[in-house]
Amino acid sequence: MTFRNPAPTVDLIIEMADQPHRPILLIERKNPPHGWALPGGFVDYGEKVEAAALREALEEISLPVELIEQFYVYSDPSRDPRQHTLSVVFIATAVGLPKAADDAQKVGIFDLWELPQLLCFDHRQILQDYLQYRYYQRRPCPRA
Repeated sequence: MTFRNPAPTVDLIIEMADQPHRPILLIERKNPPHGWALPGGFVDYGEKVEAAALREALEEISLPVELIEQFYVYSDPSRDPRQHTLSVVFIATAVGLPKAADDAQKVGIFDLWELPQLLCFDHRQILQDYLQYRYYQRRPCPRA
């Protein structure tokens, strides 16, 4: 019997701790699906999700980050058009000047009230949940 499981991924909500209002970093993706996204990617076999988050941040924005907390897990089978994934989302901080690398063609710094129109995957929902959490200290409810 063959089992099919979702692929584990990580995404990072990275607050720029050295800038007013602590804006967040987004990357413009080089590869399909195109658009803006949270930095992140697939967890390698044998890798902890925390290590994957640190690695993906360094690979995509060329900055080390500090993981603050695990935010939430998103697992809607339609969240990624390529395949069924589940993402462990982390809140992190960074300082310095980010530089696009790896799967990122650009890095942008955005205030939460001025996000780009085209966000990939379910990242708009993740950021709406984060906005509620950041300003109202309420955890998002799981969506069944």
